[in-house]
Amino acid sequence: MTISNETKVGALTAISITLLILGFNFLKGKTILKTGNYLHAKYADTKGIMISNPVYVNGYQVGAVADIENEDVSLKSIIISIKLKGNYEIPQNSIAVINSNPLGSPSIDIRLGNAKTYFNSGDTINTAASAGLLGGVMDKLTPVADQLKETIKSLDVVMKNINTIFDPTTKNNLQSVIANVNKTTASLVASSASLESMLQAQTGTIAQSMKNVNSFTKNLSDNNDKITKTLENVSKASDNFSKADINGSVEKLKTAITNLNTIMAKINSNEGSMGKLMNDPSLYNNLNNTIKSANILVDDLRMHPKRYVNISVFGKKDKTGPLMAPIADSTNRK
Repeated sequence: MTISNETKVGALTAISITLLILGFNFLKGKTILKTGNYLHAKYADTKGIMISNPVYVNGYQVGAVADIENEDVSLKSIIISIKLKGNYEIPQNSIAVINSNPLGSPSIDIRLGNAKTYFNSGDTINTAASAGLLGGVMDKLTPVADQLKETIKSLDVVMKNINTIFDPTTKNNLQSVIANVNKTTASLVASSASLESMLQAQTGTIAQSMKNVNSFTKNLSDNNDKITKTLENVSKASDNFSKADINGSVEKLKTAITNLNTIMAKINSNEGSMGKLMNDPSLYNNLNNTIKSANILVDDLRMHPKRYVNISVFGKKDKTGPLMAPIADSTNRK
């Protein structure tokens, strides 16, 4: 079967027109056969978004705008079709927000929710209006403006109170206060003049005091070595004092005092030789009699030596009786 040239030209023309339409739609981001994952979003204001504008999730591009069409002739609701690049798990409580960019093209930002169920291809995602850059600024400025209004109202009330307080009597009192301030200022000027006279280099009292201070500091500087040695000696003495066994010495002193008290108690009692010597009068009397007898014996030996020692061959024996009392000179030695 022979195909005519006209048929070939017509078929080629139809194929060319089809390829042209498909290529034009492809360049616009549209596709005739809607294959892949799609989500739909309804907006009242698309903010100039166009086909092929990017769609982000957490800053990562997950797709692009595939189609934009109005839901009805009133144009109150516009449907945007989003084509995803893959089979992403997007929670069903996520929200699609259009972010306008004054310096570039707007984009769609999908803010993920926390639901455990995910969108299927062809589902409609919830949307929310984005405040934009200027809207965010205005949202921040609105509370400040409200506070400024309240501040102005409070300032107005304060000014009214001030006008009420400043009656003629109060104004006169303020004038009196200002006059007193002027007098005080004059007194301060006089005081500063007196202080200036005191600060004169030659005759001022403060200058003389500073001279004395300088002299004192000069003496300290001249005797710096002596002061240093004195401080070193004090430091050494304090070290030795800290190293001394004060507690041990005190304990030994307490022990010695205790022993001394024990000895004194025994001396005051009739126990022991010392106690009897100090407290027993019979021992004293016996000792006194012994001393007296010794004195008599010494006197008798001195007066009658022949009675005890006979060294003469021709001498005769002393037959006088012994002394019964010490002689007068020995009695004085008692």
